[in-house]
Parts: sequence; structure tokens; C-alpha cells
Amino acid sequence: MKRRLSLVAALAAIGVAVVALSASGDEPPAADKPSVAAAKKSELPPLPKLRPKVVEPVAGDSGAADIAPDPGLTDAGPKPTQPASKGAHPRRIGRTDITKATALPNGIALPPLDAPEEVKQIIEAGNIIARSPYKWGGGHGKWLDNGYDCSGSVSFALAAAGLLEGPMASGPLMSWGEPGKGKWVTIYTHPGHVFMEVAGVLFDTSNARVTGSRWGNQMRSTAGFVARHPAGL
Repeated sequence: MKRRLSLVAALAAIGVAVVALSASGDEPPAADKPSVAAAKKSELPPLPKLRPKVVEPVAGDSGAADIAPDPGLTDAGPKPTQPASKGAHPRRIGRTDITKATALPNGIALPPLDAPEEVKQIIEAGNIIARSPYKWGGGHGKWLDNGYDCSGSVSFALAAAGLLEGPMASGPLMSWGEPGKGKWVTIYTHPGHVFMEVAGVLFDTSNARVTGSRWGNQMRSTAGFVARHPAGL
């Protein structure tokens, strides 16, 4: 009887040890193991769909308070060591100068970009008749003629810019306008002939024998001619 009680006590002791070992955490109980459902719940939720909010501007509110200052706006950079225009040359676009007109091989002239509007109109009008034939008295009876003489050519170009009311012969042009050379336009005239320089290029019927056009880049002698110019030009 005593031996049976000792065996039962020993078995009971072994059972207690097993329970204690299980409770020590070496093997967690099934109830403590994370389930599949719990694992899914721990995943990050999907990103929400962005819906931009339209903000109506408020009068007088520049919104600058919400914008961080740009550090570049406070940096002026290195100080210039010389004037920006030092050593600069007049800018050219294609064959067009900003200070001087250019007579092209095709018989027309390009006005300078910085020329007054009247100067551009003189050159554009001169282009219309630049390759017209020479005709004595041409351009005096009517503006649109089949040929022009020297004074008819000059008168046509000046009238197109609103500087003449009607054609003038070379003699009367000797007292027209202001005396001397102009900044942009100079008429050289005497009783037998007249031509003019416009923004550095020549407008002369005698050029047609050389260039086929009244326009030319080479200046001619002005000896014996009176120089006149439109007021302000």
C-alpha cells in the first residue's frame, strides 16, 4: 500500500513538473499563437486616394506666409568688376544692324532696328522703286509711275514717310528742311541732281548703273552739293 502511494506521488510530481515547464514560455500555448486573421490586421492599410482641395485666393493675401523664404533671393552674387557695356559691339541680327542700314545684293535695303519710324518708312518706300528704271520727269506727274528720275525717287521716299506733300525738283530741295547733315537722313542736292543718305546707305539713281538698284553701301563724293535734312532726323 505504501509502495502504491509512493508511485502515485512520484507520477503526480512528474505531472507538476511538466505543467511548470509548459508555463515557462519555452512552448507558448496554442491560444497565445498569432492567428492568420491577426497577422492580416497588422499589415499597413492602403494609401488613401488624394483629392486636391481648391483654395480660392483671398484679396490682399499673397500667401507668402505659407512659403519658406528662398535663400537665393538674399544673395546678390559677386559684384561686377567693369561696366556691362565695356568692349561691347553693336548687335547684329542676320545682316541687320541696330545702328546702320544695309543695302543687299538683291537691290533692297534693310533699315536699322533702332531707327525712328520715319527712317524705316523712307527705306521701305525706297525699296518699292529701288529697281525701277530711270525716267526723266518720272514720279512728278503721279506717285506710282513706270520710272523715276533722281528728284522723283527722293520725293517718293520722303513723301511716304509724311515729310513731303508733293514731288519736288532738285533745285527747290536745296532750301528744303534744315541745313546741314542729319543724324539719320541727309539730302545732297544741286540744280542738276539729288540723292540722299539714309542711315548710312546711299539712295541714288546713278547707283543703278553699278548695283542695278538705287541703294548702295558705298558713299559718293558730295562736292558741289548742298546738304539738307528733315527736321529732327
